[in-house]
Amino acid sequence: MRNELTTQLISAKTLPWIFGLLLIILLAATIEGIVLTFYSKKSYDWRAYAATAVDMIIRRLIDASGISIAAPILFFAYTHRINTIELSTPFAFVLLFIGQEFFYYWYHRTSHTVRWFWATHSVHHSPNELNLAAAMRLGWTGKLTGTSLFFTPLVWLGFAPTTVLAVVAINLLYQFWIHAPWIPTLGPLEWILNTPAHHSVHHASNPEYLDCNYGGVLIIFDRLFGTFRQEQAGIQIRYGLTERLYSYNPIKIALHEWYKLVRDLWSAKTWLMRIKILFGRPGTIDKEYGSSTNTINSIKPGTSTS
Repeated sequence: MRNELTTQLISAKTLPWIFGLLLIILLAATIEGIVLTFYSKKSYDWRAYAATAVDMIIRRLIDASGISIAAPILFFAYTHRINTIELSTPFAFVLLFIGQEFFYYWYHRTSHTVRWFWATHSVHHSPNELNLAAAMRLGWTGKLTGTSLFFTPLVWLGFAPTTVLAVVAINLLYQFWIHAPWIPTLGPLEWILNTPAHHSVHHASNPEYLDCNYGGVLIIFDRLFGTFRQEQAGIQIRYGLTERLYSYNPIKIALHEWYKLVRDLWSAKTWLMRIKILFGRPGTIDKEYGSSTNTINSIKPGTSTS
């Protein structure tokens, strides 16, 4: 059973139609780049586009290897599930969708507030322009950090792991188009859905816009938990990390935060300090424990020092 589940988890990421869909997404991002190159007042950063394409290719190769620290825990949760829920009723679909949105919100929020997860998620915020290509830059280490663990309660409740991960994939697919800030606002739908207007603010590095709009398809949990923010008149959005990363080297883009995390762990003088560095907020430095590094001092989540 364990091997069967692991195979299902891998195949869900490696089916041929997934690659076909990725080609369509890449084509859409390429068309956007061409249009913006000839019709936008600002130049389009094709070097960033190329770096993102390499990031995506390497990520898919890593995914195809089947390496995932979450798979055994999802297997355990499904083996000991309290029920078996088939997607045979509208209620089951709604429950899975809302549940996935809820746990995605907390996964995304944690990715900005816990350094272990931020080391991967910072890659997505590293582009200094927001466009469709930026949506594809997600880093290489997501499966190695256990991001799928946030959805374990849905598996324990009775949904098959492949079903849960498929809905998460649909969530991420939805978010592709909201990385296009040139799309106009959507009127009343802005109250319910995560839109380009909301996601533009999420990608902003201005102090006024940090730590907000974590939703996937929906924006309702941001409204409920007080993390919703709109663009403010007179405060133009500045994309990228708080201290911008200008490198086009895919390796540096993918690993620059991991390098600094390992460096700070090595420099820490106590194990308690190392735990705080690993699971504390990005940019937090605890002088009480005498960390020898100051490169992350006073930097808020959403920050890089490269």
